[in-house]
Order: sequence, then C-alpha cells, then structure tokens
Amino acid sequence: MTTVCLSIFHFESTLDRLWVIGQMAYARAPLSRMPDLQFYKLLGSGTGEGFTPKPNTAVWGILTVWLDEATARRHLADEPVFKKWRAKADEQWTVYLNPIAAKGMWGGKVPFTSEKYESNATPEGPIVALTRAQVRLGAATRFWSRVPNISQMVGSDPNVVFKIGMGETPLFYQMTFSIWPDGECMSAFARGNTYHGNAIKSAFSEKWLVEYFFARFRLLGSEGSWQGKDPLAGLAKAAPAKPVQAPMEMEPA
Repeated sequence: MTTVCLSIFHFESTLDRLWVIGQMAYARAPLSRMPDLQFYKLLGSGTGEGFTPKPNTAVWGILTVWLDEATARRHLADEPVFKKWRAKADEQWTVYLNPIAAKGMWGGKVPFTSEKYESNATPEGPIVALTRAQVRLGAATRFWSRVPNISQMVGSDPNVVFKIGMGETPLFYQMTFSIWPDGECMSAFARGNTYHGNAIKSAFSEKWLVEYFFARFRLLGSEGSWQGKDPLAGLAKAAPAKPVQAPMEMEPA
C-alpha cells in the first residue's frame, strides 16, 4: 500500500536555520539515491501558518513517497539525511498517509499512480487534503490577493484539525496541506460559496495555473510533535474507504 509522508521540522537557532537552507541543495543527492524512495520534494514555508509568500526560515519539510508504510518507517528512522534533520531541529512531526485519490502532476511527474485509487473515494472519519499549484507569472498578484481571506477562513474554521502552507518556491510554487475530521467538512470549505471556492473557480476560468496536483488521503498515523503536541490527538483512526457521488475537485488550502 503506497505510503506518503510529510515530515515538518522547526529550527530555532540561526545556525540551524542556515544549515537547513543549505540542505535545500545538499540533501538532494542522498534522497535521489535512496532505495525504495519513489518521489520526494524539499519544502520551505511561509510566515504565519505558511499561507504567505514571505519565507519562514524556521519551518521546513520533506515530502516522500514509499512502497508501503513499513518501508517508509524504516527509512525515515534509519537514513542519515532524516537523522541529521531531526538532530538539528528542536521539533519535528511526521504524518503517514495512504492515498485514496489523486489528480494532476507535480513537476511534470505523477508522484504516485492515481489509477490505483478511485477518484470518487473518501474515507469515513478523518481525511487529509494536499494541493500543489504552480502559479503563472502574470497571475501571481491576483492569486496572492485572495490568499489572506482564505488563510483567515482556514484559521477560524473550527473543523480543521491541522493546516500548513509550504512550497518549493513560496511565490510561485505552493503546496497546502490540511487535515479534516471528515470529507463533508472538507468539501464544505473547499467547494462552497466561500473565498476559497470562488478563488478555485477563478484559478481555472482565468487560467492562473501552469500545473496543479490534488490528492486526498487516509490517515495511517504520526510520530513526533508540533507546537508541543500531537496534532492528531483525539482523532479516531480512519475507517476503510467508501464511494461517494461527488467527484474530486481542488481541495482545501
């Protein structure tokens, strides 16, 4: 069962922040050679909860795709690159995910084979949404003019369990990641008559995006902490996927 991991790290000291900035170049070689690693991305973040183009030098991440959960856990525990990041960080959290739907491409590649998953499947219980968009140069101003309202909505939504904005280049390459108690709460935010729903309509009708990738996942588990706690504390383990009628569209920021 394909397993996707998002590992996020917080670096407190100036020296450690300078070190991880260097890792954006130096970590590529060991990751590219790593056995069983099918896809990876090194990620920075924006200020606040990450939903801004202004870089946050304290928060960084690694997204990885593996053959299965056991393989993912073994490599994340044993490989030197992950050990070094954990040793330098003052806090880190990794969430393990099983993809249940995917659409689009990331950097010209399919991160995991979407044909294996039903595009209209959603699990009972918690659901995780990931979106990645490459914004056209001429559309960046319009894109970012919508983001403050969307960010405020995400932060004030009582249903969202966890959210963070990250990206390879915050201004033009954005990844958003959010965890919701169920698919109904997620869909209400993503597709309703809201700032987010209207922004999505504009993104496609006005052709803001060069490339996009959307995925949603079943939670498998997590380890570590973020802001002093386990973000998933209190959530019941997600149940097996069941079909629903609504097709997958762009997911929450």
